[in-house]
Amino acid sequence: MKIDLPKIQKELPAKDFADIFHEEDHELIMCSVTDADFINEVLERARLTNMVVKNCRFNNTEFGRIDVTDVTFENCDFSNAKLSGASIHRVTFHNCKLLGVDFTESSFGNVKFDQSLLNLAAFGNSKLQKVIFQETMLEGSDFYDCILKKVEFNLCTLDGTNFEQTPLKGIDISTSTFDSLIVSINDLNGCKVSSHQAIQLSSLIGLVIKD
Repeated sequence: MKIDLPKIQKELPAKDFADIFHEEDHELIMCSVTDADFINEVLERARLTNMVVKNCRFNNTEFGRIDVTDVTFENCDFSNAKLSGASIHRVTFHNCKLLGVDFTESSFGNVKFDQSLLNLAAFGNSKLQKVIFQETMLEGSDFYDCILKKVEFNLCTLDGTNFEQTPLKGIDISTSTFDSLIVSINDLNGCKVSSHQAIQLSSLIGLVIKD
C-alpha cells in the first residue's frame, strides 16, 4: 500500500521546541528541531507543520488535541505522553518510542510507524485511514472501537493487542506475530491471517484442533 509522504521543504531553519510557547497560536512551522527535552509539559491544541524532529524527548507531556501535519519524527521518545483528540496526517515515526502513549479519540491519515515501540499504546475510539505499522512492537496496545481503513500491520508484534468492537475486514495481520489477541469472532470476519494464526484464533469459536 502506498501512502502520501510528509511534504517537507529541504531547507529548514533550526528551532528549539520550547519556542512554541512564544508563538501566539502555539505552533511551529517550517523548521527542524533536534535534541530537545520537552518533558512533563502541558500544551493544549499545539500545531506542528512542515517539520523534521530528531532525537527529542516528550515523555509524560500532555499534547491534548494536537494537530500534526507533514512532520517526520526520528529517534523520538513519547513514552506516556497524552495526545488524545489528535489530528495526525502525512506523518512518519521512525525508530520512535511511544510506550503507553495516549492516542484515544484521534484521527490518523497517511501515517507510518516504522521500527517503533508502541507497547501499551491506547488508540481507542480513533479513526485510522492509510496507516502502516512496519516492524513495530504493539504488545498490549488497545484499538478498542476504532475504525480501520487501509491499515497494514507488517512484521509487527501484536501479542495481547485489543481489537474489541473494531471490525478487521480487509486488514492483513498475516506477517505479524502474537500468542493471543483480544478480539471477537464477528470482528475477525474478513481479516487476513496466516494458517498458523488461524489455528491460534480457532479457540475463539471453541474449536479443538487435532492432527
